[in-house]
Amino acid sequence: MKIKVKNKFRAFVSIIVVCLLIYSVYALVVRKGTDKDNPDTVPENSSAGDQLNPESGEDTKDDSNPSNETGSGESSENKADDSNNDSNDQEKDNESANVRLTEEELAKYKPNEAGKIMVVMFHNFIDTYKSGDKEYTTTFNDFRNLLQELYDRGYRLISLSDYINNNINVEAGCVPMVFTFDDGTAGQFNLVEENGKLVANRQSAVGVMEEFNKTHPDFGLKGTFFVNLGLKTFDGEGTLEERLKYLIDRGFEIGNHTLEHVKLSEITSAEKIQQQIGGNQKKMSELVPGYIMDTFSLPYGLPSENLVNYVIEGEFEGIKYKNRAIMEVGWDPNPSPVNKKFNPLSIHRVRASGIEPVQADLAWWLSNLKRENEYVSDGNPNTVTVPKDKEEEIDKDKLNGKELIVY
Repeated sequence: MKIKVKNKFRAFVSIIVVCLLIYSVYALVVRKGTDKDNPDTVPENSSAGDQLNPESGEDTKDDSNPSNETGSGESSENKADDSNNDSNDQEKDNESANVRLTEEELAKYKPNEAGKIMVVMFHNFIDTYKSGDKEYTTTFNDFRNLLQELYDRGYRLISLSDYINNNINVEAGCVPMVFTFDDGTAGQFNLVEENGKLVANRQSAVGVMEEFNKTHPDFGLKGTFFVNLGLKTFDGEGTLEERLKYLIDRGFEIGNHTLEHVKLSEITSAEKIQQQIGGNQKKMSELVPGYIMDTFSLPYGLPSENLVNYVIEGEFEGIKYKNRAIMEVGWDPNPSPVNKKFNPLSIHRVRASGIEPVQADLAWWLSNLKRENEYVSDGNPNTVTVPKDKEEEIDKDKLNGKELIVY
């Protein structure tokens, strides 16, 4: 009986030994197979992120490396470079929109965006003076010479709307200027037919500006025309609708000047004022549907003493109007739109020099207005830069999100 037990024990031990031997051989085989996939032995020209699937033999994507894409033919390094280039381009765009002047540039340009801006007032344009008004009349040759002079002095045109909205965007060191034209005279603008098309007469203020713009595009092609649509307006070829659309399509603005160029100071009823201002807007809506005239120029420069609220806002035959800015007859430059003194309902203008120069006209101001007192741009429409001694002139409520920089 003892012999049988002893034999059974030996058999059991033998089975255990055999099992251990089999396990050892199996482990050795598995270890040799997995050494082929050891990440420390990556084959040459292979990415460390590429793995061989032991079941399918296919390349698989290493989720730990998000830049690796199956079949792309690009290394993760190249993809990173492309991504960096895209980021750099975006950063450059952002920087161009938020560029700041260096200390050297501040000293060179001396920006002062609290300074004065000249809103120039034009009326009549002629070829040669023979008789009539001298103070409000300019020859085309004098106008051509004026554009060149303004350009050389560093002035650049902006629209009246951009001025009111403090959306001024001219090069660093340049001075913005606004052109306004009262009465809608043919000398300011009229259409002629050339090769079957209606174009601006070269012998008109608009025609002269268009020609100048071809060689000096950075000067700007801007202006606001205050019209009386109940009277002759830009008399010439084409319909009144075509004339207005020509100007609007080219970025010029149209403002209200009453329907029939009346003296507001002589009108005693709110109904009459609304008929003149609202009626002019009604006519515009018929000619150019959807176009709103929201700036106004006082005919003869005469305000209404007792009915001023109806000059600002009113209604005529269901047509409502609201003037954001009112132009006066000129005699001096107007404050910056962020200056505490800026009042859009009382914008002073500078009278364009006529055949007979007068004191405080444009030529006079060009000779007497010091650059340090003018609005000098910092070149960045998103910032308002002023010298330290001008900081108190800024109304921070008028910045409208723009950054104030004081130096």
